[in-house]
Amino acid sequence: MNKNTARKALDNKISSLPPLQKMQRPHKGWIKAVKEALGMSSKQLAARLNVSPPRITVLEKAEIDETVTLASLRRAAEALDCAFVYSFVPKSSFEDILQSRARRIAAEIIGKVDHTMRLEAQNLGQGALSDEIENLAAQILRDQHKIIWDHKK
Repeated sequence: MNKNTARKALDNKISSLPPLQKMQRPHKGWIKAVKEALGMSSKQLAARLNVSPPRITVLEKAEIDETVTLASLRRAAEALDCAFVYSFVPKSSFEDILQSRARRIAAEIIGKVDHTMRLEAQNLGQGALSDEIENLAAQILRDQHKIIWDHKK
């Protein structure tokens, strides 16, 4: 599968997830929030996980501190009769992310060229400049240049 096809397939797969971007972890963490919502005590959850009750406090703190392992979260979710879902949800589609980065890089490249041409009184008009940026961005995307990720911005 080529990169474009793979990117489009992943975009389609996660297209239903954007509402999750707004979902925040409860301030006390998912483990504690779900445990409380179910009316389950730490002792009962510990028994379901086959650990000591103090381990639940450690687990809940690790979730808040973001030091918990995915395996621990998965086991806790199962003990709480929940599905554990792990995903990266892009802020927009992967296609949009790449197009935006390609345009930004193209604008930077074309801007440098235009600056040099301006010094020689040969710079492009705004419309032509925009066209050149779009053309270069399309070429960057078409050729799948690694330059897209060479800049931190």
